[in-house]
Amino acid sequence: MLAKRIIPCLDIKDGRTVKGVNFVDLRDAGDPIELAQRYAEEGADELVFLDISATEQKRKTLAELVYKVAEKLNIPFTVGGGISSVEDVDRLLKNGADKVSINSSAVKNPNLINDLVAKFGSQCIVVAIDAKQIDGEWKVHLVGGKVPTELNLFDWAKEVAQRGAGEILFTSMDNDGTKDGFANEALAKLSTELNIPIIASGGAGTVKHFMDTFKKGKADAALAASVFHFKEIEILDLKNELEKEGIPVRI
Repeated sequence: MLAKRIIPCLDIKDGRTVKGVNFVDLRDAGDPIELAQRYAEEGADELVFLDISATEQKRKTLAELVYKVAEKLNIPFTVGGGISSVEDVDRLLKNGADKVSINSSAVKNPNLINDLVAKFGSQCIVVAIDAKQIDGEWKVHLVGGKVPTELNLFDWAKEVAQRGAGEILFTSMDNDGTKDGFANEALAKLSTELNIPIIASGGAGTVKHFMDTFKKGKADAALAASVFHFKEIEILDLKNELEKEGIPVRI
């Protein structure tokens, strides 16, 4: 069985790392370059960097900051936010990103997934999907969760996989920042229906939540922010506990 991955996430706004609850009420969480270096040293498997206001402000991801973060890393590094073209991806990969994450732009132009896969390969194209339950149905949201769509999470995820994306990063907006656990029922359905890795995001609060998302949610990786930023959970301690439970991890 492939090792399960632990992935800290740096949500970037105005050059600083921030964290909120249900995508709002953001608070400062530190310098992204210092945090990136710390996570690489503490045993994170990968790092995700999301410029959360880039799409809303209609500007490009901060390529210079990406370069500075990449300089400090020896682990795979995924960058997202405001990416809408082959040229955007080319620039970020040249600045040190290993993968890119697209979200709103993929919904607005699904052929972008095909174009990026054809140019750069599936292995570096991650499609992020933010969704919340509305009247019992998971609906995809855009622009940092601010714009609801009629797209069903599972239908869109299947299309994303068919178009060649290498991974899906699914964030439950209902669980985000609550520290009440991941959306394991939805994650398990995604993992069962699709043949590409699923990254769980939204709701990490305890070591048990990580155990549950790997066992019950069948996730391939778990992404979290505040529990790592504020040292509520240490990555090495987390991995040791997962290993004791028989969950394969890299230590």
